[in-house]
Amino acid sequence: MRKKELLYEGKAKKIWTTEDEDLLISEFKDSLTAFNGEKKDEEAGKGALNNKISTILFEYLESKGIPTHFVKMIDENHMLHKRAEVIKIEVIVRNIATGSLSRNLGIKDGTVLPFTLVEFDYKNDELGDPKLNDQHCLILKLVKSADELDYIRFMARKINRFLIEFFDKANLKLVDFKIEFGRDKNDNIILIDELSPDNFRLWDKDTNKKMDKDRFRQGLGGLIEAYEEVLNRIKG
Repeated sequence: MRKKELLYEGKAKKIWTTEDEDLLISEFKDSLTAFNGEKKDEEAGKGALNNKISTILFEYLESKGIPTHFVKMIDENHMLHKRAEVIKIEVIVRNIATGSLSRNLGIKDGTVLPFTLVEFDYKNDELGDPKLNDQHCLILKLVKSADELDYIRFMARKINRFLIEFFDKANLKLVDFKIEFGRDKNDNIILIDELSPDNFRLWDKDTNKKMDKDRFRQGLGGLIEAYEEVLNRIKG
């Protein structure tokens, strides 16, 4: 399968068409962005690490019955996946308070939440990805019904349970993460995008060392080393 036309270029990936109209290729970039693109950098090898980590996690979730767009990893920086219509909702799943949740609500950083929190953000860079409630989603016609929102929320919690168990075996805490969903050619809602430390907050269980993109956001350094450590731990 070969790349044909560039369909889309985002902050972390380029999406290419292929000779099969139902299949696309994602090219994982080495770019780093934070704070809605205000902070930018490049880290050689970051894209390949995210592709490898995403592959492992997609394969794991598929084995648990979660429908995804994943087909296979082509090479270090390229992934083959199904074409899907993106649902413009970023689904944020939180187990431990940190980042914007702590800043906005005054919850002490590191507080374990009494239940898993699922939030929706509008996938719209021009507007700064604002928070959404269910009514916003319906007014903007981001989904077809309230039932679809319930399904997305249900799937997010299910994915979270599987990933908590998975990362626990790698001695990592799953603090929070962002996922996206799309519609396949049969109008089924499936998990898409990527599953990597760019979109996940992962802390070492023993030390609370940050093993994710917060190392870039907060100027901690050692991002590539942290991503490599995550990959090595989840390889099994």
